Amino acid sequence: GRGGGEAMESAAKGGFVLANLAEVVERVLGFLPTKALLRAACVCRLWRECARRTLRTRQRIAWVSALEPGPAESHALVRALARELEKVHVLPQTVLYIADAETFSGHEECHEQKKARKRNSKETALALEKLLPKRCQVLGLVTPGIVVTPMGSSSNQPQEIEEGEAGFALLFPKIDGVKIHTFHFSKDVKNRVFDESKFAEAGLKNNPDLRVVLLFGYNSWKTGATRFLHQIVNPLNEKSIILAGGQVESFTSLTSENNHAQPGDACGVVGLAFSGPQIQSATVLLDQDVADERTAEAAMQRLKAANIPEHNTIGFMFACVGRGYRHYKTKRNMEADAFRKFFPNVPLFGFFGHGEIGCDRIVTGNFVLRECNDIKDDLLHGYTTVMTLIHLGSAK
Repeated sequence: GRGGGEAMESAAKGGFVLANLAEVVERVLGFLPTKALLRAACVCRLWRECARRTLRTRQRIAWVSALEPGPAESHALVRALARELEKVHVLPQTVLYIADAETFSGHEECHEQKKARKRNSKETALALEKLLPKRCQVLGLVTPGIVVTPMGSSSNQPQEIEEGEAGFALLFPKIDGVKIHTFHFSKDVKNRVFDESKFAEAGLKNNPDLRVVLLFGYNSWKTGATRFLHQIVNPLNEKSIILAGGQVESFTSLTSENNHAQPGDACGVVGLAFSGPQIQSATVLLDQDVADERTAEAAMQRLKAANIPEHNTIGFMFACVGRGYRHYKTKRNMEADAFRKFFPNVPLFGFFGHGEIGCDRIVTGNFVLRECNDIKDDLLHGYTTVMTLIHLGSAK
């Protein structure tokens, strides 16, 4: 009868409002930082769906920078991350953080000071990991110096911080068409030969979409460390893959299902592999001859000539502790400034370390240079700087 028709009509109206309300809800939720968005998602199913859709569109990389030393009890990066994660608009899926060795681990006090709380790098690492989502892959490195772009805008002036407290965390959300994963190879005391089947497990072999591998050697002063690094780098040294990185003081975090903590006295290699057909990348090596503004800018000119799109792109700088202002005769921030001049809107991150990995190489979507002669590029260096661009596709 009539009653049924009215009920249907009002249900239809209600349905109509709800269906259209989604757009309103989504507009409103779009203004929320991720943490608040996740809280809002608990309200009801509609909000949850809207929150999910909103999150999927947030595919821009975000970062947290720590440049100011703070109170002694925690590292500046821990405090910056705790504060900024409330404000970021991404849900981190992979995080690369790098902090300075000197203050990350605190100073060893020889004579017992009653009040002095020595920072323990393990505690600091756990404090950082605790702030991040549970299912997030985290790679944390500790290095003698830091290269960081301050927060707020990707065109901020990158800073080379060679001493003092500093650090950054790069927050990669889930990006369509891009896969990022961590890997770890440590030197097996028993076997002199590296088992190359481990490359396939780590997605570094038989992976046609592999574009960029950032790799970091640790405990490089150990006997056999350089040889081990060669065993890792040489098989990856193909013209279609960008390799870049360096030797770090230590790695402090590596969380993902298949990476287990290693004995502290081992040496090895940790890193991030970027796969996906839309990724474009280029890298240049600034060797020892690059010692003034003109030669540094000439190297940036080479990087610029690679024509990598600059939106949704990050820059990496891996420099030798022997470079920086000592190398450039007291002129500070020389290489970061040269980078900024040619790439006004690309944020730059990196470190000063104990050796560099890289060469001049370009891998873009329409151009892959295959190995044609048997001469492999030399990838391991000292007293150099490696500058790398990674473009993650045209971001939403």
